[in-house]
Amino acid sequence: MLNGQSSLESPTHSALLLAIDTCGPIGSVALGRMEAGSVTLLGQIELDGRNCSSTLVAAVGELLAQSGVPLNQLHAMVAVNGPGSFTGIRVGLAAGKGLAEAAGTPVAAISRLEVLAAKAGTPTAALDAHRHEVFIRTSADNELLAGIEELATIHPAPQRVAFCDEAAEALLAKVWPSAERVRVAPPTASDALVACLGRIQAREFVDLAELDGHYLRRSDAEIFGAEIQTAPAEPRQP
Repeated sequence: MLNGQSSLESPTHSALLLAIDTCGPIGSVALGRMEAGSVTLLGQIELDGRNCSSTLVAAVGELLAQSGVPLNQLHAMVAVNGPGSFTGIRVGLAAGKGLAEAAGTPVAAISRLEVLAAKAGTPTAALDAHRHEVFIRTSADNELLAGIEELATIHPAPQRVAFCDEAAEALLAKVWPSAERVRVAPPTASDALVACLGRIQAREFVDLAELDGHYLRRSDAEIFGAEIQTAPAEPRQP
């Protein structure tokens, strides 16, 4: 079911941007207009993260139809490529690549952690990764999967760290009790448009053939498959 619809303004003669983020429990697609160094939101549709594969393309079509924007008139697309749900990341990237190839539209990729950090105005941001771990961004060139032991080795400890879920905050509070924890709403596709604006203006686009998920963690299939392959073989019974 599509919800969270917002149609704020009608597009004029300017650069139109589409963003897709299906990395979290709630996905979203957003349409914006880039002008004078800022982005005006034209509309956003939220998606149930569990059903993104069946609603994403329809949501993009609905959003473009609401604003009267043909797909081939987009100036650029923004793809949030993780970290987060393996399935969500793959669905979002597959749809984004397909749409971009069909329309000949360039794509800029951005990490969900970078979007969260930009939204909170902090260099450090963390997302719940389950299994008593977080996905954490400590700087522009350092994002990793970390548990308590890995977080404790980060020096100097951050003074401010952004988060958007209780599980991440609980883990951060254990390791860095003196750090200021900045809670913000979960990042959305419209936040990605704003965070990626500079990249789009600089035309820092990705090669679609090389665009992949920013997972930070191996899938269960990879982990358990490796364990099976490296396990010693049981001796044969005579």
